[in-house]
Amino acid sequence: VQLQASGGGLVQAGNSLRLSCADSGRTFSRLVMGWFRQAPGKEREFVASISWGGTRKDYADSVKGRFTTSRENAKNTVYLQMNSLKPEDTAVYYCAADVNSVAGAISTSAERYDYWGQGTQVTVSS
Repeated sequence: VQLQASGGGLVQAGNSLRLSCADSGRTFSRLVMGWFRQAPGKEREFVASISWGGTRKDYADSVKGRFTTSRENAKNTVYLQMNSLKPEDTAVYYCAADVNSVAGAISTSAERYDYWGQGTQVTVSS
């Protein structure tokens, strides 16, 4: 598993961004994937998680209704579509993979994840 996140940038509040996270490994379709973020001076926090086949998802309350995660297993890629962005969404966003999962599971705890991408900066201006 080797994760590469991309798609961050600087946007104005109310606009959208889509983050991508590509895995160079061969087992992507059997990985629970997660998104986390860390703002300056704050702890890393859960954002979203998606099951192997993408049928089950979970979101932090702070992003529900605005963010959507999806995946394309044929492309070894998971996405985070972020709409109606707010200044408080400013953070470094990380994708992560849980290799010890089962079909239908999702993981909201950072401790469950075994591999992490390098992070991509999202800055939302007011």
